[in-house]
Amino acid sequence: MSDANTVEAAILRLTAACGPGKSVSPEDVAKALAPGDEATWRSKLSAVRRAAVRLADDGRIDILRKGKRVEPEAARGVIRLRAAEAG
Repeated sequence: MSDANTVEAAILRLTAACGPGKSVSPEDVAKALAPGDEATWRSKLSAVRRAAVRLADDGRIDILRKGKRVEPEAARGVIRLRAAEAG
């Protein structure tokens, strides 16, 4: 499994596990991928954000900013990730 696939799988697993309407931060995903000191998991943040944009483009997750769904290309600053809502 490629690194990008591993990151996408982690996002999907964590967003599904947190329950309907709940969200996770990109930092939560990075920490799950690279447990350890801060420098270790921070090195994964860019990959997590890129994977989140791909998954949102595919309609598999929602990217939230200030609690509201945003389009993937508008995902700047502090964001959260949740399983895509039906409809």
